[in-house]
Amino acid sequence: MEKEILERIQIMQGDITTLEVDAIVNAANKSLLGGGGVDGAIHRAAGPELLAYCRTLGGCETGEAKITMGYNLPARYVIHTVGPVYSGRPEDKDILARCYQNSLQLAVDHDVVTIAFPAISCGVYGYPIDEASKIAIDTTCEFLKSNKSIEGVIFVLFSAGDFRIYKDYLEKISSR
Repeated sequence: MEKEILERIQIMQGDITTLEVDAIVNAANKSLLGGGGVDGAIHRAAGPELLAYCRTLGGCETGEAKITMGYNLPARYVIHTVGPVYSGRPEDKDILARCYQNSLQLAVDHDVVTIAFPAISCGVYGYPIDEASKIAIDTTCEFLKSNKSIEGVIFVLFSAGDFRIYKDYLEKISSR
């Protein structure tokens, strides 16, 4: 992978709701009305205006993405994407990749320069973190090759174990 692309990617452990970036990505459910994990944390941190606005959006299909304001978050926008519930079928990979592609495209369309992603589908949706990290990083690198406007992508992992998996994979492709 080209050094210029990899220099635009960062892996960190922490709370995505505290980041001062242009946009954070929400691993949402189809209703967009909040839920558990990162979805619930984003809705709580953003405040009731986010839920009120999400009610007007009519949900979101799996693999697609929609954008809202960040409301009480430090981030200007929240990009909501619905990952696949892991089934082990080959299409899971394609759907998860589309979550990253569609989120990044929305970011470009809204002049987002910095964006942060959680580990989409890796919580209650059961996607194995080792497979999901490769899809996330590979899809993002591929997108960044043709989209210079995004200057920084941060993958924010809640647990130390997930952080290590992402970090190890990024280091592995950096040494190729």
